[in-house]
Amino acid sequence: MSRGCGGKTRSKTGSAPTSLHRFPSTPWLTSPPLRCLSLFNSICRLTVKIVMEEKELPYVLTDSIGGTHGVYLEHTEFLKKYFNLVAMKEFLENQKCFGEKIKAIYIWWQKPAVNQELLQSLPNLKMIANFGVGVDHLDLKLISSFGVKVTNTPFAVSNATADLGIALMLASSRRLVEGCQIAVSPDTEQFAADWLGEDVTGATLGIIGMGRIGYKVAKRAKAFDMRILYHNRNRRKEEEEQAVGACYCEKMEDLLQKSDFVMLVVNLTPQTHKLIGKRELELMKPTATLINICRGPVIDQDALVEALQNKVIKAAALDVTYPEPLPRDHPLLKLKNIIITPHIGTATKHARWLMMKSMVENIFSALNGFPIPNEVFP
Repeated sequence: MSRGCGGKTRSKTGSAPTSLHRFPSTPWLTSPPLRCLSLFNSICRLTVKIVMEEKELPYVLTDSIGGTHGVYLEHTEFLKKYFNLVAMKEFLENQKCFGEKIKAIYIWWQKPAVNQELLQSLPNLKMIANFGVGVDHLDLKLISSFGVKVTNTPFAVSNATADLGIALMLASSRRLVEGCQIAVSPDTEQFAADWLGEDVTGATLGIIGMGRIGYKVAKRAKAFDMRILYHNRNRRKEEEEQAVGACYCEKMEDLLQKSDFVMLVVNLTPQTHKLIGKRELELMKPTATLINICRGPVIDQDALVEALQNKVIKAAALDVTYPEPLPRDHPLLKLKNIIITPHIGTATKHARWLMMKSMVENIFSALNGFPIPNEVFP
């Protein structure tokens, strides 16, 4: 494929590329009702039609390609079969050329930043496809005022994030990071017989936020014979509770007081900002561990530092903080009873591929008049 600012995109042979027939299938295509349109087949037919008629593929703005935060190079070849990708640097150097062409924005790692100035420079923008589930970095009301739709990728992230939640619980309870340091230290001459962790099997797990990811965490925890409590805005159906052996706590306070492990799996909203603060930490057992796999600001970090220092709770395991990464002199980094990972909940090759593919489906749906599978509303 070739692309120029004023040129047309076509295959070298004038026919549809054979790789269209290898568009990977999505495991959840038949799950949500809207997917019964067989979106995969529709995308293939539309792309074939575009190429056969020698029309331009849709222009899609992204922040960058390759590098630390850019679209993965291994995704780029696939994306370019369906879109004319325009990097932000290229766009800024020639807004006159690209401004009216761009129909969608492909947000990867929360970039490019979408503000009023950018929206005003894209008069034909139809939609913004966001990487991941969280959209707290987007001003949905502002974007909606321009008539632009927003989508995310909720189904693509659930398994990988739930896996990490369980991994953090196990790593913290069995003190794996400390254990690794002891095992590889040049100062270690023998292993201490009294160096002990805590059992996960039979312990009580409290899940705050029982959406897609929270429910998958519960399914995994059931395999450890854990007692599962959960707090959510809406109670799950009785059959869903029974399937994982979960008990609903109408009051979050009850969950905090009874849980050996408390896992946070909520969206970041004004209501969940600093959901866990000094009061909530003091309600937890002194032997409890706090695990966060959603967003950093859900926890009051100053209160958490104090709670860990004073042994109000035993430990914490965080995949998210604020900011990210933490300043190198932050007090959380000096504590031994904490594990911090670099926001890797969805960081598997398979999950990121599914996220990219879901974004492609969302863009094609929005630009071609299909019901949008994963639209996010203000």
